[in-house]
Amino acid sequence: MRISLSLSILLGFGFGATAFAEGVDLGPRPAYLVSQMNPGPLRDKLAACIGNPAKPSLFSISHRGAPLQFPEHTEEGYRAAALMGAGILECDVTFTADKELVCRHSQNDLHTTTNILATDLAAKCTSGFKPASGGDPASAECRTSDISLAEFRSLKGKMDSADKQAQSVEDYMNGTASWRTELYGATGTLMTHAESIALFKDLGVKFTPELKSPKIDMPHDGFSQADYAQKLIDEYKQAGIPPEDVFAQSFRLDDVLYWIENEPEFGKQAVFLDGRRDINPQDPSTFSPSMQELKEMGVNYIAPPLFVLLSVEDGKIVPSAYAKAAKEAGLDLITWTLERSGPLNTGGGWYYQTVSDVIKSDGDMLEVVDVLAGDVGVKGIFSDWPATTSFYASCMGLK
Repeated sequence: MRISLSLSILLGFGFGATAFAEGVDLGPRPAYLVSQMNPGPLRDKLAACIGNPAKPSLFSISHRGAPLQFPEHTEEGYRAAALMGAGILECDVTFTADKELVCRHSQNDLHTTTNILATDLAAKCTSGFKPASGGDPASAECRTSDISLAEFRSLKGKMDSADKQAQSVEDYMNGTASWRTELYGATGTLMTHAESIALFKDLGVKFTPELKSPKIDMPHDGFSQADYAQKLIDEYKQAGIPPEDVFAQSFRLDDVLYWIENEPEFGKQAVFLDGRRDINPQDPSTFSPSMQELKEMGVNYIAPPLFVLLSVEDGKIVPSAYAKAAKEAGLDLITWTLERSGPLNTGGGWYYQTVSDVIKSDGDMLEVVDVLAGDVGVKGIFSDWPATTSFYASCMGLK
């Protein structure tokens, strides 16, 4: 396995990977967020927890590592997430030209998440770099399926970004949002899915791999969607990981149903990522299949974006009809993604769209977490900076 100790050395730690699970370092951000909250009982409760020792929590789910500041799906980002107390880490899973599973958010994001365009491998990309011209933005498309595993290993992860006005590859690769950072952007160590399993096991955390929808037609060279879904599970079985420690995810309901039918011990914790855009969170008639139908199919976990679970009544954030229907059907809820919207002083954008009228500052993020945890009853929240959810969970005594 190609698991280095680069982040451990960077942060001055002198112990092995398993020690991350024994001591949580939340850093200054939770205290900053509390300082931005409106006065009230919740702020007082959270303020009293600032500086207290924190523990890892299954409520705190790392989204792609710690991509608020670290390149996503890299060893360095995963180690940072574990250090911040995330009890569950995510490897988004796709595959290379030789059908090897690797951690990437999409099969076609190498041009924005790695340095591939600055290497000789750019010649293998589905679409090479094209500068902005007239009204057309700069573009490129590089897929994991364009290259072999050996070639994938030669790349470095970078902050997910692209300057759509760029005239050069260098400028195109340098489009990181102002509220993120390039401070840790030079050391992104890419990982295979199997390597992520070994690392997460050493870190003492649980696993939530997401089977990403292929960008190429399936079956691919005899590799079917079922083969793909099965290979993901097989790599946990080969590593001796108990099924109860794995929360396999997919936006494709058929993938979840495949696991339920063919790998029932893993399928009972499979997560249906609900990205359906035709759902009205306040109108249960738009939930097709319905929550009860999903439950009858064997689905136990459903995970929509956080705005789907929230509404506003009398100026207060409350659970949506979607959240109530899921609870009534006996479905466990997980949601995404905290710390992915930048500063919230303009309403929070896409992730907060159903509650944007009452989102005024970064401190409102913790108000949202409190409603999701206490009123909606989510089992966990994906975050781009797990210190926030770990802090809340430790303060409130969540496991």
